[in-house]
Amino acid sequence: MGSEMVATRCDVLVVGGGPAGAATAALAARRGLAVLLVERAVFPRHKPCAECLSPEAARDLEALGVLDEVEAAGAAKLRGFRLVADDGAAVTGTFAGAVPFIPYREYGLALPRATLDAIVLRAAGRAGAAVRQGVALERLLVERGRVCGALVREEGRRAEIRARVVVGADGLNSLVARELGVARQGKLRRLALVAHLEGVAGTSDVGEMFARRGRYVGMAPIGRGLVNVAAVVPGTEAPRVAADPAGFFAAELRAVPELARRLAGARTVREVMITGPFARRSRRVVADGALLVGDAADFYDPFTGEGIFAALRGGALAAEAIAGALAAGEATAAALRPYVAARRRAFLGKWVLERIVAHGAACPVVMRRFTRRLAARQRVADLWVGAAGDSVPVRTLFAPRQLAALMI
Repeated sequence: MGSEMVATRCDVLVVGGGPAGAATAALAARRGLAVLLVERAVFPRHKPCAECLSPEAARDLEALGVLDEVEAAGAAKLRGFRLVADDGAAVTGTFAGAVPFIPYREYGLALPRATLDAIVLRAAGRAGAAVRQGVALERLLVERGRVCGALVREEGRRAEIRARVVVGADGLNSLVARELGVARQGKLRRLALVAHLEGVAGTSDVGEMFARRGRYVGMAPIGRGLVNVAAVVPGTEAPRVAADPAGFFAAELRAVPELARRLAGARTVREVMITGPFARRSRRVVADGALLVGDAADFYDPFTGEGIFAALRGGALAAEAIAGALAAGEATAAALRPYVAARRRAFLGKWVLERIVAHGAACPVVMRRFTRRLAARQRVADLWVGAAGDSVPVRTLFAPRQLAALMI
């Protein structure tokens, strides 16, 4: 066959097999489209991530037919979140307490991405999508200004894949977004160091966030005795992180007095992984013959912890838009514009909340006051946690009554 392989043709080429890509592939295939998903890695594979799914994400997992499988895989149930300021002030909010907003489930889920991603990818295959792992994107194919496929490499050989639309679901550092010339870096650059620990004292059925100036530590049980621990730090720390990731990570945890006590007997069971910088957002999420979904489209900051939900829901929105565009003719940027509007309706509130919380987390005085106010007003605390869990409209938090509760 030589160095070149025979060209493959499909309706939809999905680049990336994480939750965003797998959901897009599964739901597009269900609509009768010929879908090919290519993934650079070979699953199962670990991925640095908070590994939490909001209560609303259960709706998307159920639509994919995998909710029971995810829960059976040992996922931990998270009923809310606890926020701890740098002076020790703390507040816990619950998803179920955000009355009158009833979440799809009264709890979120948390489990390793190595487990979750494999489950969702299998769902894409069951739905009829062709799945090829160990396939790396080299570049997009463009003819007359329109994306018409991709050149990929598999087992050292190149292959040309022709597609009516290409979906970039290849994550935070998306090559598809770079090829389209739409990748953009924001100003608030942060890195995350993530590991799995066992033997952590005092864990319960809530996730926890410990805020300090310009940085924070997130922690949540992910089932089977494991706890996901993530330290998020300014991007200026990159040289120190690169020099000694494990040492830097341990020092960040020891800097939080409560964590220093609770982690004294803990053991790291998965090495420290690094991801970032965050605050990436594409200037456009559609082009002639192409579309971006999940972290490839935008990723700001993990403080509100909705990334997997946005990936799954974004995949559903992408599949619907692609099916509509192809049914009408071609997947031009204009034909895919309903996807842009649908994303805005679905995620605008969370985009605003992400930016407010991320900037607030960098200011200890703000976080202390915010935490103490919420601790004195449980209903308001539950509403904030419900908004982070995607079941409370963000606009509710900024109603005069709720704002007054934080000011008085």
